[in-house]
Amino acid sequence: MVEMGSAEFEEAVGDALDAVPPELMRLLDNVVFFVEDEPPEGDPDLLGVYEGTPITDRGDGWAGALPDRITIFRGPLTRLCDDRGDLLEEIAVTVVHEIAHHFGIDDSRLHDLGWG
Repeated sequence: MVEMGSAEFEEAVGDALDAVPPELMRLLDNVVFFVEDEPPEGDPDLLGVYEGTPITDRGDGWAGALPDRITIFRGPLTRLCDDRGDLLEEIAVTVVHEIAHHFGIDDSRLHDLGWG
């Protein structure tokens, strides 16, 4: 387990977002990012979650919808990792993983690509 306070964790998530190539970030459409301490009850190991309609599933009636949400969970990530370097890497992987869901890439394909 790695100790990291909320503010420092949020900064690490911001750094992970800053590391995403700008050309990819420009393609994100109507997405907001959140950091929460813990995932919903019943899924204590969830590192992050994408909630919304992937770009690949949007039709003509999608315009005007509420923003998609990507939430990164501090508790499970800090418990998963043994040191700060591992935690920063896992935060970056989780951010990319959830962004990929926005683009319609499912877990199976992400695992094939090495983004577990």
